[in-house]
Amino acid sequence: MSAPASTIEDAIQAALATVDDPEIRRPITDLGMVQGFTVVDGLVKVDLLLTVAGCPLRDKLNADITAAVTGIPGITGVEINFGVMNEEQRKALQSTLRGPGAAEPVIPFAQPGSRTRVYAVASGKGGVGKSSVTVNLAAALARRGLSVGVIDADIYGHSVPRMLGVENKPTRVEDMIMPPQSHGVKVISIGMFTAGNAAVVWRGPMLHRALQQFLADVYWGDLDVLLLDLPPGTGDVAISLAQLLPNAEILVVTTPQAAAAEVAERAGAIALQTHQRLVGVVENMSWLELPDGSRMEVFGAGGGQAVAESLTQTVGARVPLLGQIPLDTRVREAGDAGNPIVLAEPEAPAAKALDGVADKLAVRRESLVGKPLGLMVNAKRG
Repeated sequence: MSAPASTIEDAIQAALATVDDPEIRRPITDLGMVQGFTVVDGLVKVDLLLTVAGCPLRDKLNADITAAVTGIPGITGVEINFGVMNEEQRKALQSTLRGPGAAEPVIPFAQPGSRTRVYAVASGKGGVGKSSVTVNLAAALARRGLSVGVIDADIYGHSVPRMLGVENKPTRVEDMIMPPQSHGVKVISIGMFTAGNAAVVWRGPMLHRALQQFLADVYWGDLDVLLLDLPPGTGDVAISLAQLLPNAEILVVTTPQAAAAEVAERAGAIALQTHQRLVGVVENMSWLELPDGSRMEVFGAGGGQAVAESLTQTVGARVPLLGQIPLDTRVREAGDAGNPIVLAEPEAPAAKALDGVADKLAVRRESLVGKPLGLMVNAKRG
């Protein structure tokens, strides 16, 4: 004897509520995507509205819904009829995501109540492996169960999508952008909006606007950590970041080489002018481990510690050396393959060192709203 129709319908509704939209990571029932469903002789027909035509994750939605609904006793099959939201429905979705009354996009990470830890990964010069460090830290943090986003803010030298294996393009819903994901990390890059491998030839104001849009127009959801891969040096993007995200913490990447370390010190010292916190220094390509167990210091030694000590003295607060990453060809190979070494070969020395840095960064920032700051004001003397 089959269960009453109302019981089956309740079970189907509950099953659909367990399916998240792959881009937004919220239940499809909460997003207004389920237009309705019917069940006849064990066959469930679901009317589902996609945010845009040609949704790249349509097949995943199909598979997830089918798996959820076919687990209900008495259901013999699932048929999904895909439609597309109209303008009014997309605006309703936008209101759901941003909240009622949020007419103009704002940068959520700059708001007083934000609990997202924002790390700006900087370097004094190119070629020190800053992007490799960024993507591996992102993957390592996501593997810990944190919600992680990455902005490829190196507009001229964008490389993050390839190194994280991002294949899909962003999806636009009204004036919101849904970032693609890979390895559990949400990613946005100017390379997703250019044709082929075209060069980006922009001046300061356009760079500022691009960064602003990445921060405000992209729907990031509730992130634990946001990483920004900055261009080398102390140019326009670093200045714009200080204006748009004054609470961002700077992570300096250098190699052991003295020349690289001197330049890295200048990149870190920008915190004095922007009043941002220096979270620490990462020394990359520290040594090459040889088959006999010895180490070859290809780029010298001591650069990372020297930068940390110099910046500590410059800013008047402790700036620690968070880790030393060995030189390993597998880091490059994994990056080219779009599968960061912390995931591809977690037992490799470089992966373990990167994991160690991630452990020190995997802390969600507490909101200061309603909390005393511990400041004391001296009474004015007459």
